[in-house]
Amino acid sequence: MDIEIGSNLYQNCDGTVEIENIPQIEVSPPKPGGPLRISCVLYDEVSRLIVKVVDSTLAFNERRTHELSRTPTSLLIKNTETGKVVLQVELQDSGLVRFTQGELLTVKGHLLQISPTEWRIEKRHASGKTQDLKGKSVTIG
Repeated sequence: MDIEIGSNLYQNCDGTVEIENIPQIEVSPPKPGGPLRISCVLYDEVSRLIVKVVDSTLAFNERRTHELSRTPTSLLIKNTETGKVVLQVELQDSGLVRFTQGELLTVKGHLLQISPTEWRIEKRHASGKTQDLKGKSVTIG
């Protein structure tokens, strides 16, 4: 599976995105004609689990501050209090999964920002890189 996060292309990955060495997002390969399936966990400032998404369905939303909308080819999670996009993912016709936008906290309480041009955590960032992961997980931070 190929995943693009903020203009960084990760080829031949297993669908898991590790953020600061912790698996936080998982993309399940869509079956032909099937929907995009994302599972992820979101944390607050003190590293408490506040949202859990399983197969693109909101399974846990402790404070009821997040909403999820989806289509067969996209997923959008927004914070209803701030209006900010927490995570936006799209499946392209080519099979590429693109993380196009987002602002979410890691389990260590650091802010991960995803834009169309880069991802950034604190002072670490990447833009425009291509990596063949040979079946391993995407590692950010």
